[in-house]
Amino acid sequence: MNAMNWLVVYPEALLLLAACVVALVDLFVTDEQRRPTFWLCQLGLAAVAAMHLAYYNDGATVYGMQRMMVSDPMGHLLAFFAVVATMVAVAYAQPYIAARDMLKGEFFSLTMFSLLGIAVMVSANNFLVVYIGLELMSLSLYALVALRRDHGVSTEAAMKYFVLGALASGFLLYGLSMMYGATKSLEINEVFTAIGTGRINPTVLTFGVVFVVAGLAFKLGVVPFHMWVPDVYQGAPTAVTLMIGGAPKLAAFAITIRLLVEGMLGLAVDWQQMLVVLAVCSLVVGNLAAIAQTNLKRMLAYSTISQMGFMLLGMTAGVVSGNTLSAGNAYSSAMFYAVTYVLTSLGTFGLIMFISRQGFEAEEISDLAGLNQRAPWLAGVMTVFMFSLAGVPPMVGFYAKLAILQALITTNLPFYIGLAIFAVVLSLIGAFYYLRIVKVMYFDAPADRSRPVRSAGVSALLALNGAAVLAFGLLPGGLMAMCRDAILKALAT
Repeated sequence: MNAMNWLVVYPEALLLLAACVVALVDLFVTDEQRRPTFWLCQLGLAAVAAMHLAYYNDGATVYGMQRMMVSDPMGHLLAFFAVVATMVAVAYAQPYIAARDMLKGEFFSLTMFSLLGIAVMVSANNFLVVYIGLELMSLSLYALVALRRDHGVSTEAAMKYFVLGALASGFLLYGLSMMYGATKSLEINEVFTAIGTGRINPTVLTFGVVFVVAGLAFKLGVVPFHMWVPDVYQGAPTAVTLMIGGAPKLAAFAITIRLLVEGMLGLAVDWQQMLVVLAVCSLVVGNLAAIAQTNLKRMLAYSTISQMGFMLLGMTAGVVSGNTLSAGNAYSSAMFYAVTYVLTSLGTFGLIMFISRQGFEAEEISDLAGLNQRAPWLAGVMTVFMFSLAGVPPMVGFYAKLAILQALITTNLPFYIGLAIFAVVLSLIGAFYYLRIVKVMYFDAPADRSRPVRSAGVSALLALNGAAVLAFGLLPGGLMAMCRDAILKALAT
C-alpha cells in the first residue's frame, strides 16, 4: 500500500486512534465529572478538525485505497463541520448527562465512533465504503439512544430506531446491489461512466434508483420515511437527540451528493422527480404536524422533517432541461442550508439541555413559559434560533431559504417557480410554531420562577452559537463561497 493511500485516510486514522485512546484512558479516570476524558475527546476532535481544514485549504482531489476513498474539498469541508458540530454537542451534553448519571466513557467513545462513520461516508468513492460508514454511524447512534438503560421511553426509542434503521439500510443496500448488477462496478465514478453510455437496461437502473432514494430518505428523515424521527427525538436523552440532529444530517447530505450526483447524475430525471415528491410531502406534513405538538422535542422533530424537505428542493434544481448549468448553484445552496440548519439545531437543543439542569426535563413548550422573566439572555438566544428556523431576517436561516428559492427561480421554468411559491407559503405556515415559542417565553406567566443554574462554559458557548447564527445571516458570503467552491470541485471530478 503506497503513501498516497494513507494520505487519503489520515484524518480518519487520527480519529480512530483518538477514539481508542479515549476509550482506554477512561478506564483509569476516577473523576465523576469525567473531565480528563472530556478534554481528551475535545483535543482529539480539534486535531481532526484542523487536519480536515488543512486538506480543504489545499484544494486537491486525490483518490486512494484502490480508489475506494476520495480526498476532495467537499468531503473535507463537510467533515470539518461535522467534527465542529460534534465538539459543540459534546460540550453542551457534558453537564446534562453528568446530572443524570449517564456520564460514562461510553458516551465519548461512541460519539467518536459515530463521527468516524460520518467521516468514512463523506469520503467514500465506493458503494461498500458508503455502507460501512453508514452502519458504523448508525450502530453507534443506536447504542447512544439506549444509553439510559433504566429509562423505558429511551429503550423503546432505541428499538424503534434500530428496527427502522435496519429497514432503511436494507433498502439502500438492495438499491446499491441493483446498481452494481446493472453497471458491473462498485466505484461511484465508474457507475457514472457506465450510466452515461446509455447501454444499460433502464428498468433495472430505475428500480435501483428508487431503492437508493428510499434509503437516503430514511436517513434524511423525510416523508414518507419519517416515522422514526418524532419518536426517537422525543424518547432519546436530549444530549443524544442533539447528536442525531447534528452531524448525521451532514453525512446524509454527503452520501446523497456522492450517490445521486456523482454516481447517478445521468438518471437525474428520475431521482429529481422522486425528490420533488419527498420535499413537498415533507413540507406539508412537517409544518402541519408541528403545529399540533405540545412536546418541544417532538415539535422540533417535525420541524427537522420540514427543514430537510426544504433542503431537498435545492437538490431538485441541479439538472434542468437536460443541462447541468445550474447544478453548482443548486447543490451549493442545499449544502449551505444543511450546514446552517445544523448550526441552529445545535443551539436549540443545547439551550433545552441548559435549562433542563434544574432537575426536570424542559421538554414541553409550557416549560419555557416566562423564560424572559427568569433568564432574559436565554430567552434572547432562543429567539435568535427560532427566528433563524422560521427564516426571519437577518438570521442565517433567512439567507439559507433565500438561496434555495433563488436556485429554484433562476431555472426560469414555471414548475420550479411554482415550487418556490409553494415553499414560501408552507414556510409562512411553519413560522407559527416557531413564533409560538417566542410568545410563550415573553408573554406567558412562568409556572416556575427559579433561575437556570449558571454554567460559565455552556453559557459562553450558547452566546457564541447565537452570535454565529446572526453573523452568518448578516455576512453569509464567505460560507456560501466555501460551499460553492467545494461543490464545483466535486462536480469537476
